[in-house]
Amino acid sequence: MKYTEICEQICDVCHKMWQLGWVAANDGNVSVKLPDGNFMATPTGISKSFITPDKLVIINENGEVIEGKNGYKPSSEIKMHLRCYKERQDIGAVVHAHPPTATGYAVAGKSLDEYSMIETVIAIGSIPLTPYGTPSTNEVPDAIAPYLAEHDVMLLQNHGALTVGCDLITAYYRMETLELFAKISLAAHLLGGAKEIETPQIDKLLDLRENYYKVTGKHPGYKHYNGEN
Repeated sequence: MKYTEICEQICDVCHKMWQLGWVAANDGNVSVKLPDGNFMATPTGISKSFITPDKLVIINENGEVIEGKNGYKPSSEIKMHLRCYKERQDIGAVVHAHPPTATGYAVAGKSLDEYSMIETVIAIGSIPLTPYGTPSTNEVPDAIAPYLAEHDVMLLQNHGALTVGCDLITAYYRMETLELFAKISLAAHLLGGAKEIETPQIDKLLDLRENYYKVTGKHPGYKHYNGEN
């Protein structure tokens, strides 16, 4: 993608997150890996509803600003983003937001670790709850690191949600899928509890993911699918 297209895509995703109520005030952050190995990121202290291309910053792998308007710096959560890129070379974008229902699970200390909805099984699998970490410190990157090997979507305890993808649209779609699944899971709980899909059917869905839908990224179900304990 061209530089201008990446800028416009980040702004579009930021505006959508704000319109959907996934972020308020200065919440949330977005980053994209650039072809030259640097990263484009949203700045700290600005509502996602006000993000425009000229407000975005470009940083290196150490989080240092190498291009941006005077006084602008990346989100205080950039350490979390950079850890994602460091742990996995296939990640091209990171999205952090506070979608209300999914974040409700995170605040309640509950994961979404179940296989009960076909689309979610195919797209992202089970969603873990990572340990608590103080924002803007290395506690959050250290908390998510063990989960990145198998998960593209995580709940951050008492905090919000994190999604990664090969590109920004993929990471954004995963946040959409997470929030919808959280809403459906909550409704199912109120109706007496979700009925999980049986293992043979999960295997078929994972086969569809890999061979028909060609979904990129990681999936925790492959551990079972490949016969591992």
